[in-house]
Amino acid sequence: MSKVIEAYFRLLKILIVVCLAGMVLLVFGNVVLRYAFNSGITESEEFSRWLFVWMVFLGAIVVLRENGHLGLEFVVNSLPRPLRRICLGLAHVLMIFATWLIISGSYTQFLLNMHTYAPATGLPISFLVGVGLIFGVSTGAILVWRLYLIVVGRLDRVETFDEELQALQQSGVK
Repeated sequence: MSKVIEAYFRLLKILIVVCLAGMVLLVFGNVVLRYAFNSGITESEEFSRWLFVWMVFLGAIVVLRENGHLGLEFVVNSLPRPLRRICLGLAHVLMIFATWLIISGSYTQFLLNMHTYAPATGLPISFLVGVGLIFGVSTGAILVWRLYLIVVGRLDRVETFDEELQALQQSGVK
């Protein structure tokens, strides 16, 4: 199971790079076409915007997994252990609720926009909002797993991804 998860996050990182490279090529290419040839690709602005949205959502999944988000770990980690676990548990419950709202809203938007098409590219708008479903399911799984670890007492402080991985490997989880 660990190899599947690692492969999934490797795929996400590759997709992030592809999104960034696509944005650079589309925007730079369009600038060159406009200044050098007084023409351009109409679809490039819209598609590069879509790539940006996908890149941000996929990047947020990777950052959540690696605990790279902005936070006040020093405050939470300085609390006594029982209070720290309560704070972590409450924070994870709230994040799971927010993730559920994103999943629900993205699913509704996905269904509503299946037959609505973007003006320049002609792609279904559901392709744009579909990344919210990927984000919600992925981050929801991460958050539920961490909440489980908090409840059973195996996660009681905010850790970086490397610290979390080492702690899990030492406890025998593969």
